[in-house]
Amino acid sequence: MGVASFGATRGARPEASGGDISRETERALSVSCTFARIQIFRGRGAQRPGGGAPLPAGSARIPRSGGAPISATPYGQSAPQPLCAPIMAQQKSDPNYKIIAENRRARFDYAIEDDIECGIILTGSEVKSLRENSSNIAESYAAVEDGELWLVNSYIAPYTRAMFPHEERRRRKLLVSKKELSRLWNETQRKGMTIVPLVMYFNHKGMVKLKIGIAKGKQNHDKRETEAKRDWNRQKQRLLKERG
Repeated sequence: MGVASFGATRGARPEASGGDISRETERALSVSCTFARIQIFRGRGAQRPGGGAPLPAGSARIPRSGGAPISATPYGQSAPQPLCAPIMAQQKSDPNYKIIAENRRARFDYAIEDDIECGIILTGSEVKSLRENSSNIAESYAAVEDGELWLVNSYIAPYTRAMFPHEERRRRKLLVSKKELSRLWNETQRKGMTIVPLVMYFNHKGMVKLKIGIAKGKQNHDKRETEAKRDWNRQKQRLLKERG
C-alpha cells in the first residue's frame, strides 16, 4: 500500500504543481547535458561518436539529441599542426648544418647504389678555411689502400692567416668502421665499383663529414636517359608553377 500510494503521489505531483515546471526542468537538464558533451568532445580531440578515426580539423557533427552542430576545433584556437612540422623547422633553422661542397655531376655520371657517411681527418687551417673559403670535391675520388680509406685530389682553399699552412690537394684520410671498410674493399676490388664523394658538410655538431657513394659508371645511353628525366622534371615543375 505504501509503495502504491507513493507511486500515485509522484505520478500526480506534476499535475498538481503544473506541467510547466516539469518541462522547464527537462530543458535545463538537456542544456547541461549538451554542454557537458561539448566539453568532453573537445577534450577527446574531436573523435567520432562510437569510436573510429578522429574528425578532421574544422569539421562538425550533430549531437544525438539534435541541435546545432559541434565544431571539432574549439573556438578561438587554431587547427592542430602535424607532428613533422616542428622537426622540419628545427632542421632548417639548425645554425651548425652547412653544405661545404657538392659533387653535382656524380649522379649524372654514376649510378649510386648506396651511400655512407664518414669522418675526415683535417688540420686546423683546413677547418678554418672550410668555414670561410670554398672547397671542391668534383674532381676527387676515394680509394681503399693499405687497409685505410683515403680521399684523393680534393681541394681546400689555403688559409692566409695560418701559421702552418696546408697543401690544397693533399691525400686526406677518411674514417669508417672496419665493417664498412671491408665492404668498400669488396665492392671496389671484386665487383668493380667506384667510390664517389657526393657532398661535404658540417653536421649538427659542427663537425666536418663527407658522404661517399658506392657507384657504377653509366653508359652514354644511361646518361641520355638521366638527362631526359631531369628535363622532364624541370618541365613539370614549370607547369605546376604556372598553373598554381
